[in-house]
Amino acid sequence: MAFRPLTARAPGVLLREAKPLRAIFGHAQRLGHLQRLLESQLQPAAREHCHVASWREGNLLLIVTDGHWATRLRYQQKRLQRQLMAFDEFANLMRIQFKVQPPTVHQGAVGHTIDLSENAAQTIQATADGISDPGLRAALERLAAHAKPKA
Repeated sequence: MAFRPLTARAPGVLLREAKPLRAIFGHAQRLGHLQRLLESQLQPAAREHCHVASWREGNLLLIVTDGHWATRLRYQQKRLQRQLMAFDEFANLMRIQFKVQPPTVHQGAVGHTIDLSENAAQTIQATADGISDPGLRAALERLAAHAKPKA
């Protein structure tokens, strides 16, 4: 008896046919549509900093990347609310809430890199050789080990 794999189905077909996935997909599409409507009313500079988190019972929750943008948007809240209410989707908009949530994308570790010449490393190693304290001597030797090799 030979194994017959099921025929592959396109992701779009799976999203439309599987009930749990269909519900998630529909919700994502709805939020995407609301996001586009919101962006049409925001200043171009604010668009990348403000995202629709939820829309229910007349309350619109917006996620903002930092406090600076949240403050700017709060000053414009009444104008933004009036403009959004012009759309059928936001006809019963009663309140806009802003929540600050920094992006979850982790930037590379920001720190000091040690660029140490071989000459400096030799000087540090010579100093370490003359130190009697074992802790300080080990620390200087570790520091001297960071020397850049000559290319």
